[in-house]
Amino acid sequence: MATNLVSFIMQFLTPDVIARIADALGLDRGSAHNAIGAAVPALLAGLSGVAAQPGGAQKLADAAQQHSGALDNLSSMITGGAPSGLAETGTRMLSSLFGGGQNALIGPIARAAGLSAGEGSSLIGMLAPVVMGAIAKQQGGRIDAGGIANLLTSQRDNIMAALPSGLRSQLQSTGLLDALGGVAGRASAAASETARAASYATQSVADAGSRAARAATSSQGNWLYWALPVAAVLALLLYSLMPGPVERVAEQTTTTLPPPAPVRTVESVTVNGVDVGKQVGDTLATLRTSLQDIKDEASAHANLPKLQQVTTQINSVRGTVQQLTPEQRRVIAGIVKPTMPVVNRMFDNVLAIPGVPDVLKPTVETLKTQLATLDSGV
Repeated sequence: MATNLVSFIMQFLTPDVIARIADALGLDRGSAHNAIGAAVPALLAGLSGVAAQPGGAQKLADAAQQHSGALDNLSSMITGGAPSGLAETGTRMLSSLFGGGQNALIGPIARAAGLSAGEGSSLIGMLAPVVMGAIAKQQGGRIDAGGIANLLTSQRDNIMAALPSGLRSQLQSTGLLDALGGVAGRASAAASETARAASYATQSVADAGSRAARAATSSQGNWLYWALPVAAVLALLLYSLMPGPVERVAEQTTTTLPPPAPVRTVESVTVNGVDVGKQVGDTLATLRTSLQDIKDEASAHANLPKLQQVTTQINSVRGTVQQLTPEQRRVIAGIVKPTMPVVNRMFDNVLAIPGVPDVLKPTVETLKTQLATLDSGV
């Protein structure tokens, strides 16, 4: 689809609408404008992740059907007492789509925009029906799961380009951008430019050969016959020395590849000389690495000891957490919560592999229970 979905949505968020949103949230209009500019592509990125999950695209289709008239009634929904109702409606919708994991999306957006958690939640709740209404409008008269999945897939580059770099880094650390295949798009573009460069070189050689052949025919000089291959070689040499498409492709392929996912910085919560925050972060990293390595029943058996070790480590952390103050427990919950949507998705993925549930299901269920306890801050 040719339409840029981010730009399409922003067309409906006019200065007047943004001013009303700002008034409803008690923000100045400049802050509201910046926050909305970051939140719209972030929401689309999160919804792309939902669409990539089993049954996720159908959930989006159902939500889009419910909010298909949101854009037509936008002004009326953000006047009088309606903004709070709109925010509540959007929050319920996101909770249904993300399974309670929408905080992994709300937190980074609020921090990037300089909003409090409450302001960020209200803003995203107000924008969610708008975004879903735009998706419905793009589907025209027929809203279906496949169409929405294809729409979001086609918009990956536009979504990534619209995300502020700081917010992009935060979302990458939560795994919410895993569904966006921007690297493939850039690699394809680089390959296309490489092909164009090669075609240009080939055409240059052919043109040089044709000119030499015509010169040979017109002059009927035998020595010009030998000039044809010489001209071709010279053309290649000259092309290789000229800065052009090949060098730009080389530069592009070495500078546009994304860096490894940034390591999440965790706050220090030390008990009896042990940095519990770092311990939790390291344990979660080990868990994700182990789950990524599981591709079949054999690799499930190979990684079972690692997962069992993670279970022991988390159980030990849970014992330590009981000694923490309520504030320190909230810090630990803040470390765990953003990673839970990703980890739960990875749990579902490995348990969908034939033969793996027989090996891992008891351990996975134990891990889910343990992590839910840490996530809640209890």
